[in-house]
Amino acid sequence: MLTKFIIDEVVDRALAEDLAGEDLTTMATVSPETRARATAKAKSELVVCGGDVFKRVFKRLANDLSFEVCEADGNLVKPGTPIWRVEGSARPILMAERTALNLVQRMSGTATLARRYVEAVPPGSKTRIVDTRKTTPGLRALERYAVRCGGAHNHRDTLGSA
Repeated sequence: MLTKFIIDEVVDRALAEDLAGEDLTTMATVSPETRARATAKAKSELVVCGGDVFKRVFKRLANDLSFEVCEADGNLVKPGTPIWRVEGSARPILMAERTALNLVQRMSGTATLARRYVEAVPPGSKTRIVDTRKTTPGLRALERYAVRCGGAHNHRDTLGSA
C-alpha cells in the first residue's frame, strides 16, 4: 500500500527537481484566472498504475483542483482510453503535468511488464512471478506497488526482511 507520506516524499522530491521553485514560462504566459481541463490517455495498451501519485502531484501545487478517475490501478486499457482527468486553474496543471506523467508512465510501464510476465506462466502452474530489491533509489515503494498492480508478487523489502 502506498501511504500519503510515501507518495508525498517522492512527489515533493520530483517537483523540487523539475520546478526548482517556479515555472517561468507558465507564470509569464498564463493568467492566474485561466482555467483548464486535462485528460491523461493511454498511448498504448497498458496496465494503469499510479492514480494516487498522479493526483498528489497536482494537489501539492493547488488544493482546489478536481479529479476524475476513469480507470483504476490494475486495469488493462487500450490505446486512447482516458485514465485520469484534472480540472481547475491552468497554472498548477501546466506546472505539474510533466512530473505527474513521468511518475505514472514509469509505474504503468512496470505494471504492464509485470502483467506480461504473469500471463506468460502456464495456467495451473505453481510458479509465481516475484520482484527483487533491485529498484531505483527513492522509488522502491512506487515500483513495488506497480509490480503488484501488474499481478506479480513482492519479494522481501529490505535486507532485514525474512
